[in-house]
Amino acid sequence: MTALTLKDIPPKLLRSLRAAAKHDRRSLTQEVVHLLDLALRERAERPERRALDVESQLAAWRKLAGKWQSDIDPELEAEQIMAGRTPGRKVEL
Repeated sequence: MTALTLKDIPPKLLRSLRAAAKHDRRSLTQEVVHLLDLALRERAERPERRALDVESQLAAWRKLAGKWQSDIDPELEAEQIMAGRTPGRKVEL
């Protein structure tokens, strides 16, 4: 069987992989192979699923469009949004 060496794995990712391997009672190598297999199978199925997801999201947005109304004055709402932004970037309206 072919071998593969992974380099520069971020410590947090390695800890997560080790925890997942322990939880699933697999070796680290077995866990990585299992997760890669799952990811690639999901990716192969994605175009069909993605089209369905897009259609359902679009239908939901169309259903909601134009129905929301704020309880506060638009100018006050804009001020509140601007006040909640991260400082440092100047935004002109």
